[in-house]
Amino acid sequence: MAYDERLAERIRTSLAELPNVEEKAMMGGLCFMYNDKMCIGIIKDEMMCRIDPVIYEQTLEKQGCREMDFTGRTMKGYVLVDETGMRSKKDFDYWIDLCLDFNSRAKSSKKKKKA
Repeated sequence: MAYDERLAERIRTSLAELPNVEEKAMMGGLCFMYNDKMCIGIIKDEMMCRIDPVIYEQTLEKQGCREMDFTGRTMKGYVLVDETGMRSKKDFDYWIDLCLDFNSRAKSSKKKKKA
């Protein structure tokens, strides 16, 4: 499954000044880890945003935003944003800022033990 390279470049540019950013291939797309935590991703041509679950419902009302149901069930705290929700720099930055804001409070996933 390919992902939108132009979107990846927009995200890279937004995160360029931050330390501890790492890109990982994940879920058939691309994930940007910040401080060893999943922060922002790309699935096909949509941006996956890890946001504060407290504001989850209100973000779903934003243009271009929908629930993330990648596994067949809704993942609260994760949303997908299509092109209509991030056309302008202001809208794009809104989503990036939400992800970065929550990252400091987000829990790290447990590291898998190597056999």
